[in-house]
Amino acid sequence: MRVRTATTTAVLLLAALTACGGGDDASSKPEAAPTSAPASSEPPAGTVEKGLSLGQSARTTGDGGTGVLEITPDTVVFSKQGGSETAANGMFAVVTMKDKAMTAAAADEPAPISGGGWKWMAPDGEMVDTQVGNAFNVVMDKYNNSDPVQSGAWQWRSQVFDLTPEQAKGGTLIYIDGEEKAHRWQMPSTASGPNVAEVMKQLAP
Repeated sequence: MRVRTATTTAVLLLAALTACGGGDDASSKPEAAPTSAPASSEPPAGTVEKGLSLGQSARTTGDGGTGVLEITPDTVVFSKQGGSETAANGMFAVVTMKDKAMTAAAADEPAPISGGGWKWMAPDGEMVDTQVGNAFNVVMDKYNNSDPVQSGAWQWRSQVFDLTPEQAKGGTLIYIDGEEKAHRWQMPSTASGPNVAEVMKQLAP
């Protein structure tokens, strides 16, 4: 009788120990659900980084890394004529901007020959520079400054692009500064800005 009781007690004790110890066995734990990879913060390929709007300023590095220019494109005008010149591709896009020196050193915009300066990116992504068509021949007296901007001073400038009608339907104005950094402005598809009337007057034949 004592033997049977001891045996029964031992069996019950062994079962209890097995039940308690099962929770420590890694193989008995349920597998954790796989976690999904974090969403990428990079924009999908082919997208265009959102830029500034017409009238907003960007602080840019001057040509050769010298000085700082605050550049503010403020007016855009579309015209088939630019003085005595006719747009070879159908439409001139004329953008005026204010360049202001922000440091003790004079600063200038990089020349297009260096790979810097201004470009127009059409809605389909095609890049057009200021040397295309008859753009280079359009001159406006007030906005024709090109000398380095001296410390504490500012000057009006302009850029002209000879575009097809499709390329002129909005787009992105891009400026590449002295450190090869690209600054972007979203362009409207119609004449906009505070100096439209004055620019149109200077573009008249």
